[in-house]
Amino acid sequence: MSDDIEFVRDFVPDHGAAVPVARGVQRLTAPNGGPFTFHGTNSYIVGDRSVCVIDPGPEDEAHWQALLSALEGREVTHIAVSHTHRDHSPLARRLRERTGAVVVAEGPHRPARPLFHGETNPFAESSDMDFRPDVTLADGDRIEGDGWALETVLTPGHCANHASFGLEGTGILFSADHVMAWATSIVAPPDGAMSDYMASLDRLLARDDRIYFPGHGGPVNAPQAFVRGLRTHRRMRERAITERIRGGDRRIADMVAAIYRDTDPKLHGAAALSVLAHIEDLVARGDVLTDGPPSLAGIYEPG
Repeated sequence: MSDDIEFVRDFVPDHGAAVPVARGVQRLTAPNGGPFTFHGTNSYIVGDRSVCVIDPGPEDEAHWQALLSALEGREVTHIAVSHTHRDHSPLARRLRERTGAVVVAEGPHRPARPLFHGETNPFAESSDMDFRPDVTLADGDRIEGDGWALETVLTPGHCANHASFGLEGTGILFSADHVMAWATSIVAPPDGAMSDYMASLDRLLARDDRIYFPGHGGPVNAPQAFVRGLRTHRRMRERAITERIRGGDRRIADMVAAIYRDTDPKLHGAAALSVLAHIEDLVARGDVLTDGPPSLAGIYEPG
């Protein structure tokens, strides 16, 4: 339990196996587990004889071979990429070369905002800067195949080009890293933006999906209640940050030490980026003032 939302971590990845998760949908989990990927990245195969692969995954040979085995005897017509972090998109190139499938995505990797003078992107090495889709997707665009159709649902926040995909007629949404059952999504400037993330949560609340299949971990059941919980969780974090600033904290490191005192210190770096994302949002709304652009070493004054 984390403040206001209960995460589900009892997930069995079945590495190397294509696991049926719904009619016409299989999940294949890459063996790239870690603090930010849980048990690994989920690739999804949608369709029967003619299929779409959602997020082929990282450059991992074992996962590549498992994916080829799962696809044997089937035609791959489309490869849909939710976003361009290196645990999701790189195998799209090899799969396109092997199958001739069309790669679709929102677009190439880009930051959510320009970098400030002297700023570096902490997720630069985790980003697939070489990725280029064959077809760029706008919100609401449809990807159609034999017996299936996917609706593009743009959900920026985790990164600028993040997209989810709704499987028409089923109530299934492939939510990638935007909403996951096992943990909150990382929102780390300049790669991502908290204002975009919160708007994307509201976007999902306006839908009536019945289940989410995420990029890591198991399904999100009762997604409307779960997304409301995520939104509340983020608002509570925002209030905690504002209270720390009003209480005298002027450095993100001090805020993290207090707000995330029960969190594994190995994750404090990611927590600091999350705090920065919240502060950028607060500054944009005029609730917090800063001496220059917000930064991990910045000084903040209450608005």
